[in-house]
Amino acid sequence: MGIFKKLFDKIKNLKKSKNDSKNLLLKNVTKKNSEENFDQGLKKTNNFFVNSLNKIIYKNVVIDDKIFNKIEETLLAMDVGNYATNKIITAIKNEVKYQNINNPDLIKQIIIDKLFVYYIQDTIVQTNLNLKENETNVILFFGVNGVGKTTTIAKVANYLQKNNLKICLVAGDTFRAGAVEQLDLWAKKLNIKIFKPTKINQDPASVIYDGVKWASENKFNVVLCDTSGRLQTKTNLMNELKKIDNVIKKFNPDQPCESLLVIDATIGQSGLIQAKCFSEIVKVSGIVLTKIDSTSSGGIIFAIKDNFNLPLKFLCFGEKVDDIEMFDLEKFIKVMLKNFSFLEE
Repeated sequence: MGIFKKLFDKIKNLKKSKNDSKNLLLKNVTKKNSEENFDQGLKKTNNFFVNSLNKIIYKNVVIDDKIFNKIEETLLAMDVGNYATNKIITAIKNEVKYQNINNPDLIKQIIIDKLFVYYIQDTIVQTNLNLKENETNVILFFGVNGVGKTTTIAKVANYLQKNNLKICLVAGDTFRAGAVEQLDLWAKKLNIKIFKPTKINQDPASVIYDGVKWASENKFNVVLCDTSGRLQTKTNLMNELKKIDNVIKKFNPDQPCESLLVIDATIGQSGLIQAKCFSEIVKVSGIVLTKIDSTSSGGIIFAIKDNFNLPLKFLCFGEKVDDIEMFDLEKFIKVMLKNFSFLEE
C-alpha cells in the first residue's frame, strides 16, 4: 500500500480549505455509489492501462530503450499528450538509473508513481463548484456540436437538485432545431423550472439575460444556461458566446460563477484544441468530460491539466441522468490502479 499512501498523502497536503461561510459547498449526496460509478466510467481506460503495462513487462526481460519506447506509446495511446509523456518518461528513466533497477517487473511501480505524482504536482485538488450563498449563481455551458451538452446540463441540474439547491434552466440554444424542446423535456422529467425564448429566433444573449434576471427575481440558487453548439473555427458564433458572457456580467459582474466547457472524451487530443480556442474567447473555469466510458483514452485528463491547468469538474458516462460524478482525484487514482496486484502486497 506504499504507493497508495504516498499519492494520497500528497493529495491531502495539496487540498486547500474552502470553508468560507459564503460558499455553498456541495454535500455530494451521490457519494454512496460514486466509486462504483468511477470504476464503470473508467473501465476501458483502466483495462487498457493495466493490460498494456503487463504486456510490456512480460515481453521484455531487460530494461532498455525498447521498453521505454513501449511505455511512451502506451501513454500517447491513452491521450496523455506529448509534453506530459516526455516529462513522465524522463522521470521514469532517472528513477530507474538512480535506483539501479534492472528487473522490468519492478518498473511498473515506478511508472505508476511518476504518472500520478506528475498529475498531482502543482494541482489544486479542490474541484467543487464556486457557488455562493444568498446569490443567484449562473453556470454557463458551451462546447462544439455533438458533445452531449444538453444532456450534461440535465445531469448537472439533477446532481445539484439532490444537494437541496433550487435550480432552474435557461434554454439559450435558439439555433439547433429541437434544442429548446429537448431541454424542456428534461426540465419536466426532473420537475425543474425552465426559462424559454419568448419569440422565434430570439437572440440567444437576450434569452439568457432575461432568464438570469427571472431566476434572480424568483430566488433560485443556481441557473444553468444552455448555449448553441459551436465550432471553434466559426468566428461569428464564438463572438456570440462572448456576447452571452458579457450580458451575464452586465447583470452581475461576479457571474457566471462557472463557465464550463463540455468536451467529448472520445475525440482525444482534439479536445485540447477546443479548450485553447474557447479559452481565448471566454474565461473557462472548468471542464466537463462526457462519454468517458466509451474510450480507453482517459489520459486526456492528464493532458487537459498539463496544457491549461483547468480543473476537471465532472465526468459523464452513460445515458441515465445519474450517470455523472464530480471529479475526485483519489477515486480516479484508485480506479486507474485497480487490478495491479502488487499494490496490495
